Amino acid sequence: MGNDAAERTEEATQRRRQKEREKGNVSKSRDMDSALVMVAGIALLAVFSKLMSETILNMMRETFGHLNPYLDPDNVMGILLPYFRELGVILLPFFALLLILSVIIIRMDVGHVFAIDKIKIKLDNLSPRRMLQNAKRMFNPFEPRTLVEFAKSILKIVVVAACGYSAINARKGDLMGLVGIDPVTAIHIILSILINMIINMCLAMLILGYIDKKYQHYEYEKSIKMTKQEIKDEQKDVEGDPKIKARIKSIQMQMARQRMMSSVPQSDVVVTNPTHYAVAIKYDKTIAPAPVVTAKGVDYLAFQIKEIAKENNVPIVENRPVARALYNTVPVDGVIPSDLYVAVSEILAYVYRLKNDNQ
Repeated sequence: MGNDAAERTEEATQRRRQKEREKGNVSKSRDMDSALVMVAGIALLAVFSKLMSETILNMMRETFGHLNPYLDPDNVMGILLPYFRELGVILLPFFALLLILSVIIIRMDVGHVFAIDKIKIKLDNLSPRRMLQNAKRMFNPFEPRTLVEFAKSILKIVVVAACGYSAINARKGDLMGLVGIDPVTAIHIILSILINMIINMCLAMLILGYIDKKYQHYEYEKSIKMTKQEIKDEQKDVEGDPKIKARIKSIQMQMARQRMMSSVPQSDVVVTNPTHYAVAIKYDKTIAPAPVVTAKGVDYLAFQIKEIAKENNVPIVENRPVARALYNTVPVDGVIPSDLYVAVSEILAYVYRLKNDNQ
């Protein structure tokens, strides 16, 4: 296993990445998602703050303005229900929007992923031996991943706390001056300090989240690296075994050659080099407006074409430039080009005259 892991030096292919996504294995940063959700929550609080404050003030005025010393202990829910209703009016939209924003943030981080394997119940994981192994790995302080997560947690606490402390320390003079001033001014000063502290802490969490996202991406890329053998196996799966492909290609060429040879007896003429090239031509104006190359070959294949032509009394005409030009420029079943019309028509005219003379 160790040697196999050491050999994983190749970048993952697109097919491997797609398979990992189907399994639910994607690069994701919980720290970045948490930071963005926290920022979204604070932004929503700022948007809903006026509505919340007005609702709470109205509740307090209503409560203290209509105090009733004779409360019915059997009707506690009836007394509290209006308060729950008012709280629901301000809290439900806030949490609903926060939930929607959280889903959008996670979707932006990992993309569209729906992995059935992640929700399947694996009975092997419920075995006592597997549960014990997972517990040992989780609580082992020397496990590399555990050490990294522990160090990250300590770092986050220290950095976020330092950012919060810096905001308070920068305004310690204002805090000391709260003694003896009117409550409204004191509340404004405290709120200002809290806002600065929250902004500093959010910025710190976003920076830490960005660093964690880069680290998680690095770990993910490292975990899906492939060995050279895995890449070769994948290429075989996608493209097929080279030996099988070569065999299929050979069979296809053989079938095409047989079909080509079967068309030689129906040809009008075979133009030769005379030894190296042979091209069979047929002219049927009901099929094509110009003569068509029905078969062609070089060396041994040319010899076979000429032998079949002889056996079926197909005329053989020697014309080196025309034979070479037809072989190099016209595919099998292809119509001859216009620049060869004159030369081919002369050959066909010669063949037709021979047939008429023989008749």
